[in-house]
Amino acid sequence: MPRLPALLLLAALAAPLAHAQSDAELRERLTPVQYRVTQQDGTEPAFRNAYWDNERPGIYVDVVSGEPLFSSQDKFKSGTGWPSFVRPITNGAVKKVADRSAGMTRTEVRSARADSHLGHVFRDGPRPTGLRYCMNSAALRFVPASRLRAEGYGEYAEAFGE
Repeated sequence: MPRLPALLLLAALAAPLAHAQSDAELRERLTPVQYRVTQQDGTEPAFRNAYWDNERPGIYVDVVSGEPLFSSQDKFKSGTGWPSFVRPITNGAVKKVADRSAGMTRTEVRSARADSHLGHVFRDGPRPTGLRYCMNSAALRFVPASRLRAEGYGEYAEAFGE
């Protein structure tokens, strides 16, 4: 089998997936916690996850599909132990679903294209939206602002002066 040049291979791995993945493919590619969170609507531990205190500039994409979901420009310190945002990166990036599990009614947030479970949205966030998109780090992959163009997310680079 011919080997792809490293840059093409990196682009192929970083680009949003063009096809639906089987359960077997997802189990092979994702870590156990990523699979549990995104595919089985799980929740990772507070304060023990990759991005709850990440303050670097960049965007957060769906770990399953690579679709852009949130910007660090909309991230805030919520004190909850999970990464929290005031809004998605674009209006169509996520979808909201009623969640009546755990003996309460909440609004679940899922990625629009891959339908990955991301977390929940609450009405106790700061201005300008008053919303707190409380996400699981395991559902996200962070792309630093300096890598946006190289990883196929160039349309977001200008917002970070890149």
